[in-house]
Amino acid sequence: MAGDKAVSTISKPQLRGLLASSIRRNLIVALSLSAAAGFAFKQIVGNERKRKYAEFYRTYDAEKEFEEMRKKGLFQSC
Repeated sequence: MAGDKAVSTISKPQLRGLLASSIRRNLIVALSLSAAAGFAFKQIVGNERKRKYAEFYRTYDAEKEFEEMRKKGLFQSC
């Protein structure tokens, strides 16, 4: 009887609903990975882009740019 404990039984294979469970698992993995990728893209690219735009407009002088373009002769009316 001591030898009976060493024998293990193999679990039955899933015969019904295999496709549905596989799709559910793949959908959960795909949604979580896409959410993680979206969040990472926002943090790495989006926030850096916002910071650069804010820095540009903080130091931008429209009158100075206009005068430089006018001196170069880019306008026909000025």
